[in-house]
Amino acid sequence: MLLKNEIALNLVATRNPVRSWIRRLVPVALAAGLAACASDTTFYPLKGDVKPHAGVAKAQKHPIHGIDISKWQGPIDWASVRGAGTQFAFIKATEGGDHLDERFRENWEGAARAGVPRGAYHFVFWCRSAQEQMAWFKQNVPNDPSALPPVLDVEWNGHSQKCPKKLPKAQALSMIQYMLDEMERYTGKRPIIYTDITFHKDVLEDELPDYPHWVRSTAAEPEQRFAKRKWMLWQFTSTGRVPGVRGDVDRNAFYGTPAEWASFLSTDCDPRDHRRLADRGLCSSK
Repeated sequence: MLLKNEIALNLVATRNPVRSWIRRLVPVALAAGLAACASDTTFYPLKGDVKPHAGVAKAQKHPIHGIDISKWQGPIDWASVRGAGTQFAFIKATEGGDHLDERFRENWEGAARAGVPRGAYHFVFWCRSAQEQMAWFKQNVPNDPSALPPVLDVEWNGHSQKCPKKLPKAQALSMIQYMLDEMERYTGKRPIIYTDITFHKDVLEDELPDYPHWVRSTAAEPEQRFAKRKWMLWQFTSTGRVPGVRGDVDRNAFYGTPAEWASFLSTDCDPRDHRRLADRGLCSSK
């Protein structure tokens, strides 16, 4: 199976940044896969979890793993992150209409130099208009054709002293749809929706099926927590350990095979949705 995946990955590798990422990550992915076969435990023997939960053990069976980071991880040694087999990184860029993560540009450039595919995420603040938030996002996030699709992070801000409120479902969905549309117009890529269990139940259940979803579930498999939701990315721990990152870091798994990941890298679309979205002018090869 690994040899078939290697062939599939190399078929899509040509002279551009994204396909260069694919070519350069193949040996790491294959080496990790062989290690996993030998130990029957993990594809990523250099990575760990300070507080592993038995309910998410299945995440280790997925061969494509990545991280998401913000200023709270401090300075990052991106070469070591890549050397540990990391296949992708989502980097906090903006929040609300006036906050830029102080390490965004440093992380954005560092990940690119190390050859780690990276995308930017915007954390929604429910007390600022969707228009203000997207203007701020576009002002601060480069429109880089080689980047992963942007992410819209939607959670309730219950911990916020300035904006702890929950909006009515219809109002929240209206804001979300506007921001997704603006992200897509700006980048030309179908955005990814990141969410947690509570927000999904309150707002997203049975909604927005045409967008890839990245779900947080750190004590159970997504199928047990997210009703009728096809997920693309799974954040399975917030206490991960990855070489190159000091302290805890979120770890994430992609649902599919290395060949499916290569397809995503080259088209910016979930392979399961490629045919349908291609008819709408999305999913074009880079």
